[in-house]
Amino acid sequence: MRRRELARMIDHTLLKPTATETQIEALCSEAAKHGFYSVCVNPSWLENCLTQLSDSDVKVCTVIGFPLGANDTLSKAAEARIAIEKGADELDMVMNVGQLLDGNHDYVQEDILAVVGAANGLPVKVIIEICYLSDEQIVEACEIAKNAGASFVKTSTGFGPSGATEEAVWFMRNTVGKNMGVKASGGIRDYATAIRMIEAGANRLGTSASVEIIMGAPE
Repeated sequence: MRRRELARMIDHTLLKPTATETQIEALCSEAAKHGFYSVCVNPSWLENCLTQLSDSDVKVCTVIGFPLGANDTLSKAAEARIAIEKGADELDMVMNVGQLLDGNHDYVQEDILAVVGAANGLPVKVIIEICYLSDEQIVEACEIAKNAGASFVKTSTGFGPSGATEEAVWFMRNTVGKNMGVKASGGIRDYATAIRMIEAGANRLGTSASVEIIMGAPE
């Protein structure tokens, strides 16, 4: 895959709690230089990124209920509304994993619906945190997110014990079909891994190693 084509599939990500303004500025500069699809940052950095990227076509994504997904639904919806009001282009929300594991599918769906509603038509990616789920539960999580009107399902926060796998991405793509997005995130650090995730069915990648990945791609 050509470098430019791959860059347009990448959310250039910095979600560490230790991120500084200087690092966020570098993230945005790299995204603009290499043509990444978006930057993905914690909500406190949203306005910084919007200002720095205002003259580019790089979108700005922020996270909701991150990284645990255990916030109550009202809090998640409020986070989403504030982010949209500030100018966010996309939202990556964390599913309530504990409620899914308990079989409370209605709760999980209503939780996602609240954020989708607050997003007012902008893309919402639901992080299902695959490291805690069986194959059957991955399918259930994807079906719930699809029914709730999410735009994408996403593998991982990057804060769990493991990240994206080709097998999970394949399950996710085969569950949601061709008209919904699948984002692979967590542990994608080189070109070969990125291509394997795309071949398994991902059409968006979340990574902090974006520059290293595209430098491995053909020009």
